[in-house]
Amino acid sequence: MKRLAVDKACRVLSSAGVIAYPTEAVWGLGCDPFSQQATLRLLQIKRRPVEKGMILVAATIEQLDFILSALPTEQLDVLKKGWSGQAKSGPITYLVRDSQDVVPWWIKGDHPSVALRVSSHPLVQQLCRQFGGPVVSTSANLAGRPAIRSRVLLEQQLGAQLDYVLPGSLGGASKPSQIIDLATGQVMRAA
Repeated sequence: MKRLAVDKACRVLSSAGVIAYPTEAVWGLGCDPFSQQATLRLLQIKRRPVEKGMILVAATIEQLDFILSALPTEQLDVLKKGWSGQAKSGPITYLVRDSQDVVPWWIKGDHPSVALRVSSHPLVQQLCRQFGGPVVSTSANLAGRPAIRSRVLLEQQLGAQLDYVLPGSLGGASKPSQIIDLATGQVMRAA
C-alpha cells in the first residue's frame, strides 16, 4: 500500500502537481522544485511570497550533489555530521550558498543561498528516492499560521487545493527543523 501511495505522489509531482506529506514534525507541502508552475502554485496555496525562498528535502546527501559539488571539504563534513546525527538532535536544515547558480530563483527567493535538508523520515526518504531527487519542503499551513500536525486539520484547511495527500505518520520531532547557515554556523531558527 505504501509503495502504491508513493508511486501516486511521484506521478503527481512529475505532472507539476502539489502534494502534502508527513515530515519529522509537521505536515509539509511539496512539489517538483524545477517546475516553476508547480512551485508558484504551491506558494499561492500557502500564501507565501516567493522572495522568502523554500527548503529542498532529499533522501541522501548524494541527491544534492548538483549543489554541493563546489563546497569545500570542511563544509561537506559539517553537512554529513549534522545530517547523520539528526535522529538524536532533530531535523537540521542548512543554508548553503548556491555559488554555481544551479537552483531556480523561485526556490531561493531573494537569497544567494538555498535551504537544504536530508530527511531522516522513512516516508520522505522513500518519496525522494522514487521521485529521483529532492522535492520542495515547506510547512503545510497558510503563511504566518501555526504548522499543521493533524491530517484532519490539513484536509480541512488545504485539502481542496492539493492534488494529493501522501498518507503516513509524522516522525517523532516536536518542532520543525533547526536552520543553520553553513558558512557561518549561525543558528537562524532554533529547534
